[in-house]
Amino acid sequence: MHPFRTAVEAGDIAAASALLADDVVFTSPVAFKPYPGKPITSAILHAVFEVFEDFRYVREIGADDARDHALVFEATVDGKALTGCDFIHVDDDGLIDDFMVMVRPLSAAQALAEQMGARFDDIVRRASAG
Repeated sequence: MHPFRTAVEAGDIAAASALLADDVVFTSPVAFKPYPGKPITSAILHAVFEVFEDFRYVREIGADDARDHALVFEATVDGKALTGCDFIHVDDDGLIDDFMVMVRPLSAAQALAEQMGARFDDIVRRASAG
């Protein structure tokens, strides 16, 4: 099991953030432009912990020593069930340097966009406090 999955399943935001490389690039399922850097990615993760209900990983694809992993999850946002996947790539130090999330169906992605958008000012504030 990938350490990021272990941290998320334990609800340990600090441990999950510690696995991010300083130069990580986060690609959101609902934003056009990727977010570069550990502070903004950590702040986004913190907000996601607040938004997702009944979050659980249901499958992991990738060998323990692989640099690429796909972590399939299910959750609820505003009463809408969603399925998603965290695609992560680790650098030479084993830290996540590329983190892309995809979700479906569209109605759940829209609910996620609304919830995250409502928290965006707080996300930016948290990232700036870094």
